[in-house]
Amino acid sequence: MLSAIATSLLRSLSKRDNDADFSGSPDDGELNDPSQEEQYSSWALFILIALLVGSLWTSYYLQVRKIRAVHETVVSIFAGMIVGLIIRVSPGHYIQDAVSFKSSYFFNMLLPPIILNCGYELHLANFSRNIGTILAFAFGGTFVSAVVLGCILYVWAFLGLEGLKVPFVIALSVGATLSATDPVTILSIFNTYKVDPKLYTIIFGESILNDAVSIVMFETTQKFHGESVGFSSLFQGVGLFLMTFTISLLIGAIVGVTTAVILRHSQIKNFPSIETCLIMLFAYASYFFSNGCHMSGIVSLLFCGVTLKHYAFFSMSKRTQISVKYIFQTLSQLSENFIFIYLGLSLFTEVELVYKPVLIVVTMFGICVSRWAAVFPLSRIINFFHRARARALGNPYPDELPQQYQVMLFWAGLRGAVGVALAAGLEGEDANALRATVLVVVVLTVIVFGGTTARMLEILGIATGVATDEDDDDVELWGAMVEQRQGQDGQVA
Repeated sequence: MLSAIATSLLRSLSKRDNDADFSGSPDDGELNDPSQEEQYSSWALFILIALLVGSLWTSYYLQVRKIRAVHETVVSIFAGMIVGLIIRVSPGHYIQDAVSFKSSYFFNMLLPPIILNCGYELHLANFSRNIGTILAFAFGGTFVSAVVLGCILYVWAFLGLEGLKVPFVIALSVGATLSATDPVTILSIFNTYKVDPKLYTIIFGESILNDAVSIVMFETTQKFHGESVGFSSLFQGVGLFLMTFTISLLIGAIVGVTTAVILRHSQIKNFPSIETCLIMLFAYASYFFSNGCHMSGIVSLLFCGVTLKHYAFFSMSKRTQISVKYIFQTLSQLSENFIFIYLGLSLFTEVELVYKPVLIVVTMFGICVSRWAAVFPLSRIINFFHRARARALGNPYPDELPQQYQVMLFWAGLRGAVGVALAAGLEGEDANALRATVLVVVVLTVIVFGGTTARMLEILGIATGVATDEDDDDVELWGAMVEQRQGQDGQVA
């Protein structure tokens, strides 16, 4: 299928080079004919949709055949890389520009559905039981990871072996971008294997808060770009971070509670389609309003989703409860698959990137060191306090995080597309080299760590096949809807 697309695309591009309707070469200027512009935009969209279809069909095939050695995200990245290479060597540039990674698309279209679904699907009971561990990794772990990686990159640039000029603030910014973990692959495998809910909840909780923390950290460090940095800047940066995070959290929670009040005190549940639309619009409004106020839209959307599930959910009609759940899941699934395809395409369609192999190797090493520093020392501290508390209560005191959980937490720290999108905001002489490094490191960690997660579960002997109560929610919702529909049919009769 891809070869057919490539052949047709090459013929179309060759025809374009000789087309008399263009004024000058397409490589030298903009398209002048709206019909031609629409044609190439359609080609770009068709390529992306074809890749999405292939990614979802691969996911279906792997699940039906119970193939665990290869994950769909790895296949999506490689498919994107192959198509990106074909587009790169083809004549012309319009389609290449159309499918290139754009941070505005990512932050405004692709990331919000994933974050909203994460917040909405959060199992609050499990989250609350492990809140201390989750916050320790999400805040403390992310801060340690960003600082350690930033220092490693700063020292490497200071040595001058590759002629890089990376100020300490920019090095910290890169550290923040590469501290954003992407657990899509890991959690997908965990769902398949039904891993211990405690480990799942800790990794899930850390990841959704970690993305928000990384974004706020990056934006905070960017405010010091071009300024002299002293010891007082640390306290100023922490203050800005806490202020941004807290206000963003309040915006999301207020929007969620307001939505719950509106649903409870109106008759809008009699119009499920309108009710569903309004709930989605309220959630997205919190995201864009927060961004417009120079706060963190991701934090607002995350806590708006949490508030909607645990307050507004009980005021929704049964049809809206089902609709909202599956609309959020569907949009999240499409966004996740699209992001991995996008990353593969970007390796070849981003023409301004400057690849420095040694810097990439140093950054990969730095990521492993920073993740180790963020996981194992914190785990020992968490275990120490857990044992001390258990001793004080006279209870048995096993480790809160056994050694195999710590190793799995380390392995689950693969980097995600949030880092690539944040890297688009990097400035300075070597910004293009740093962006290329971030992109390659993200792709490599997804392939290496994500592709070996299933094997690591077996090696570490982590419990799988654990039953949970969460899957019963769908059955209850459908049962309630069937009863409601039967009651309506009875009234009509």
